[in-house]
Amino acid sequence: MTWVLLRGLTREARHWGALPEQLAALPGTGQVVTLDLPGNGVFHRQASPASVRGIMEFARRQLQAQGVAPPWKLLAMSLGGMVATDWAQQHPQEVSRLVLINTSMRPFNPLTQRLRPTCWPQLLRIAAQWKNAAGVEHCIHRLTCANTDALQTDVALWEHIRRSAPVSSANALCQLLAAARFQALPFAPACPVLVLSSRADQLVDPACSATLAAAWGAHHGQHPWAGHDLCHDDPLWTHQTMADWLFPGAPAATPAVRA
Repeated sequence: MTWVLLRGLTREARHWGALPEQLAALPGTGQVVTLDLPGNGVFHRQASPASVRGIMEFARRQLQAQGVAPPWKLLAMSLGGMVATDWAQQHPQEVSRLVLINTSMRPFNPLTQRLRPTCWPQLLRIAAQWKNAAGVEHCIHRLTCANTDALQTDVALWEHIRRSAPVSSANALCQLLAAARFQALPFAPACPVLVLSSRADQLVDPACSATLAAAWGAHHGQHPWAGHDLCHDDPLWTHQTMADWLFPGAPAATPAVRA
């Protein structure tokens, strides 16, 4: 069965790092598709809809155009998690599993938890220097990552991604508006749901994931030290937590250790 991966605000398939390859090794995985949202990655010249519903339907059409048959397992983070939630609620027959990472949505949490006020000045600095690739990517790394072991390599790669597929400021604003306005249906998706969060997330309060998981009766795993970009900070933990959820009782991989 196919895994479909959806990234967040202004990010794309190349930002997933090692996780897609690790997911491909999970039993029963037929294919791993890293699908870019409109305005990002291979679709960076497309206008990004200012609604999660519009983004979701664009992504759904692109997946159908690739000839990948449902049902799909969706793994998504941040804005991508909102898109995946809307997908699972509007087209339940197409989604068999849902993994949401550091996402948030109305009606479950207020704005001050969905976007922490302490990060607003940093977001304004990012917006003010949007065309400065190095400056923006350093700011994004500082805001979203707790693992700085490969800081210079990370930023160099992210600068290359930004220059090769630049996300326009207009598309970034549309995606931010879509995230701010999205409101999920109050009932849980029909498929099993795993919610993952990071205790050191500077962007989204991890209380958002806890509230969502409690409202839906979903399993919730929280990483003890990672930042918002959990898949960057500790892809092994992410992979193993998903494997434990999918295949309870199976032998565990050796977890990453960090002081």
